[in-house]
Amino acid sequence: MSDEENQAGQQEDDQVKTEDPHAPINIKVVSSTGEEVFFKIKRSTKLSKLQGAYASKVGKDVSSIRFIYEGNRIHDDDTPTSLDMEDNDTIDVMVEQVGGARRH
Repeated sequence: MSDEENQAGQQEDDQVKTEDPHAPINIKVVSSTGEEVFFKIKRSTKLSKLQGAYASKVGKDVSSIRFIYEGNRIHDDDTPTSLDMEDNDTIDVMVEQVGGARRH
């Protein structure tokens, strides 16, 4: 095999392996007001770490906000891999509301 053929084959292999399971991914966290914060994390990182970082960045207590991915609440032990997240996916953030019942 010539050097040119070897390089061409290697480039094709690189393109096929775009979803490296150990490669970090970019996650966009969007608040209900549309504010966006971006994180780059490993696929094996627990999302509780991202939640804590986001809460610190926006000055809120992590227990007062909820993180939603594809309509489901994110749990502390979830990872991007366990949720089948892809690069540039979006997590929605909601402020937890307590109560709501009226007293008569």
